Amino acid sequence: MSLTSLSPRAGDRPRTGSFIPHLQLSQVSPPAVREALQRWMATTLDGTRPGRSGISVPDSWALHLTVPAAGGAVLMPPLGTEFVHLHADGSLHLALHPDDQAVVLDAGWGERHPLYHPRRANALMVYAPRDEDELALVQQVVTASHQYATGRVPEAAPAAR
Repeated sequence: MSLTSLSPRAGDRPRTGSFIPHLQLSQVSPPAVREALQRWMATTLDGTRPGRSGISVPDSWALHLTVPAAGGAVLMPPLGTEFVHLHADGSLHLALHPDDQAVVLDAGWGERHPLYHPRRANALMVYAPRDEDELALVQQVVTASHQYATGRVPEAAPAAR
């Protein structure tokens, strides 16, 4: 777990599809915000390679682990390396630790995928960032997903004496 809290998402919940493909239908990212998120993802997260999603619609863009990590968790375990993908609307599906999922859901930043199952399909939709502030928050969530996928646990701060 790496998310301790998130600011509540402002406004109403966006409309999303209830079937596959699970996409966000309203309150989508402006192109510049979506492009900034994709650029950040492609250049920031160690041990990943960008590519096409193996489990989403053809225009989705994904990050794959270059080496699957022992103890890590990805979107669909049988496929092995994809832990996050970005849709054209700016929303993402990603794998998260159950405690981090609770933080995202409680703050109104996402919802579970219609096929969600904790052992077979650990997919949470994170709503599209609408501005720079929301982009920074979504980057925190993507970072938590990367940590979960790679099996890296953030180091705890030293205990105060």
